[in-house]
Amino acid sequence: MKKVISFLLVAIMAITIVTPPPAFAADDIDFNTYRSQVPIINIYGDGEPIYNAEGEKIFHFSEMFSMLTDREEGNTKEALIDVLSKFLIQGIAFDNWDPYYEALEKEIGDLFAECRLDNNGEKHDGSDVSQERRKLMAEAVKKDYKQIYGYYPCYQYNFWYDWRLDPMATADEFNAYIQAIKETTGAEKVAIYSKCLGTSVVMAYIAKYGLDDIHGISIDSSVSNGAEILSEPISGKFTIDGNAINRFMMDMDSLEMASIDSFINDSIDLAVKSGALDAIVGVVKEELYAKVLQGVTSALALSTFYTWPNYWSCVASEDYEQAKALVFGDEGSAKRTEYAGLIAKLDNYDEQVRQRSDELMRSIKEQGANIVILSKYGYQLVPICQSRNEVADQFVTVKRSSYGATTGTVYQTLSKEYIAAAKAEGREKYISPDKLIDASTCMYPDYTWFLKGASHSSYSVFQDRLLYLGATAPRQVTIDDFDWTQFVVYDIKGDLYDVNSFSPMTEDNCHTEAWDANENLDKVENKYERLFVFLYSLISWLISLFQKIGSAQ
Repeated sequence: MKKVISFLLVAIMAITIVTPPPAFAADDIDFNTYRSQVPIINIYGDGEPIYNAEGEKIFHFSEMFSMLTDREEGNTKEALIDVLSKFLIQGIAFDNWDPYYEALEKEIGDLFAECRLDNNGEKHDGSDVSQERRKLMAEAVKKDYKQIYGYYPCYQYNFWYDWRLDPMATADEFNAYIQAIKETTGAEKVAIYSKCLGTSVVMAYIAKYGLDDIHGISIDSSVSNGAEILSEPISGKFTIDGNAINRFMMDMDSLEMASIDSFINDSIDLAVKSGALDAIVGVVKEELYAKVLQGVTSALALSTFYTWPNYWSCVASEDYEQAKALVFGDEGSAKRTEYAGLIAKLDNYDEQVRQRSDELMRSIKEQGANIVILSKYGYQLVPICQSRNEVADQFVTVKRSSYGATTGTVYQTLSKEYIAAAKAEGREKYISPDKLIDASTCMYPDYTWFLKGASHSSYSVFQDRLLYLGATAPRQVTIDDFDWTQFVVYDIKGDLYDVNSFSPMTEDNCHTEAWDANENLDKVENKYERLFVFLYSLISWLISLFQKIGSAQ
């Protein structure tokens, strides 16, 4: 058996050697045969399911829709009637909204009861990631995988954690894992590959423990600099944009995350172009929005995800105080007292990490560690955010995940004047071929790559190899070590684990979006043009309607 395992290991290593990582070509490092002497630890985001003490799955994002629909029909109707009656009678009729907020928080809270944390942001029910993951971690720290450091795939050292909890506390657990690996391997330092919520834990770790034990850090789809999907809706930056909703639905369909009927898209488009959606939203904003903003935000936040301290780490610095006020009320409020323990954790992270974000990021290079950053884009930001038209990966804008890139929008590229000025200043190489990104304004312009066509939640051979090699390399890798460019394109029809699905970005292959955002059609002001656009949308809707009727027969 041992001989079989040894043979398989050698075969994997041989395959990896003859299948080179994507287009590295440095004079002093042969990355095609490169073997790191640095163990690397993977820390991801919220992709792991949460289980209760009995080992039953109680939460996973891929199953959230079923959580909302699997409730018994009778209970669902009773809940809806209770919430709507309090909304219409006490709220609308008598302007007494508190019963509605309480009913909303209770009914939604019942759906998420098992996975929410208590008022101190703690768990007392034994819930966690799977025990199998915990066992794998315990076994891994006893082994030295030095013979395959730096090879892809290299998932020996994974740090799985309860991603709901306070990242400052998780940083202690992460440090213990690092020390155990150092002791087993004899390595002086380790490298870190972090993604999504894992980047917040890494920033908390740096704040508490520094970088003495760290050789390099790779950052993929960072939320530690803020993530609009979690930051804007609870800080009052909530909006409804039918055009953005349509683009988001097209993305979901293209990613096979949901099957979207074209009739739905055309119906939304008709509601937008006819002005019906704007009229409804306008009435709601004028009559209700200001009245219910704080109460609804608080009820929805505390009944779902905002007892999870790590989600609060995604709230941007400029949104934090407003978000606290909307969720917990003003200083001295009853909810401030009720959730004092949770708020203390949130404020501690704010003081130790969020307010020091630039300082902590800059310390990585100042203290001699490698850093590689990957920002992804080509998708509509979640359409309930005010930043919905920014260049994004569905959940986070490129401005944030790249730590400072200047970008266009889904409607407009960087202006000709802007690009001409960049050329005159010698920054032309940092402008993306699709004219949407200027990487020269990033905190680390020479250590930051951009991948278009891959969404926030995707994993790929390109990003894994780039981020593994960059974190473990004997020196800092730059965009000039890369045979391709700073800007890479993924073919959405390809395979995420096929190197041939990734190409250097050019003006010919850069238009990967599943939609065409046309500002002239989406934001028509002239009444005659609006009439033309409406009629065009109406015809499209009628065609979809007849097709749907025909397919049903």
